[in-house]
Amino acid sequence: MLKKRVITTLWIIPLLIAAVWFDEPLPWFTVLVAIWGLLAVFEFYRLVSASKAPPLTYFGLMWTLLFILSPHFDYNFLTPLLLTSTVVLSLIWLLFHPQRKGAFTGWAWTIAGILYIGWLLSYLVALRGVEGGREWVLFALFTTFGYDTAAFFVGRALGKHKLAPNISPGKTWEGAVAGVLGAIIVSLILTSLLNLPLGYGWAVVLGLLISLFGQLGDLVESLFKRHMVVKDSSHLIPGHGGFLDRIDSVVFTTIVVYYFVIWAI
Repeated sequence: MLKKRVITTLWIIPLLIAAVWFDEPLPWFTVLVAIWGLLAVFEFYRLVSASKAPPLTYFGLMWTLLFILSPHFDYNFLTPLLLTSTVVLSLIWLLFHPQRKGAFTGWAWTIAGILYIGWLLSYLVALRGVEGGREWVLFALFTTFGYDTAAFFVGRALGKHKLAPNISPGKTWEGAVAGVLGAIIVSLILTSLLNLPLGYGWAVVLGLLISLFGQLGDLVESLFKRHMVVKDSSHLIPGHGGFLDRIDSVVFTTIVVYYFVIWAI
């Protein structure tokens, strides 16, 4: 499993860097995020369907895509419109859905998938569109990867004290502390390599915030999978699980970086 994880990572990272770096004249990064998001929300709805609360899958896929693409248009105008249409149109769609038992539970899961994956992933596309967005996206992603990698390996080697045994028995305090240190170290390195307008003190703070919200994102998805009684959302990514498994921390940490850039830079 570890070998598969490493091999998969070695081909995903160059693809990711190329998509972020060469996003013009065609928005390759947006295309990549859109594909990833659609596969992730499909996995989300597949797991929900197994719980006998069938969501409005086609509606959820369409609106997830619209949210991901929305930063390319008038983001401030379009987001409230999308939020409103998500609720109103999905309720109207529900009237024509043949499934009556558990209909409103399925509707709630439909909304949850759109907001959790579509809306939150739209921040990744929006971050790419700010000044210096290419560097900020790489910073957000690889600082998150730094936290995740440090937490994974240290937790496996030294982890003894459970962090949240009722949610994710595999996570430990030792791994969590290593994740904080890993994120801070990567944050400091990338601040220098990418020539970001960020002092080293703020780089430490941002690394700390990324590790904190990354771990919260991990726990949220772990809670969802525990509720659905599964270990991974799928096995489509060798060694990593599914597409939903790989966005758990990224969707939270990207929001932190986006608002930091908007408000503090």
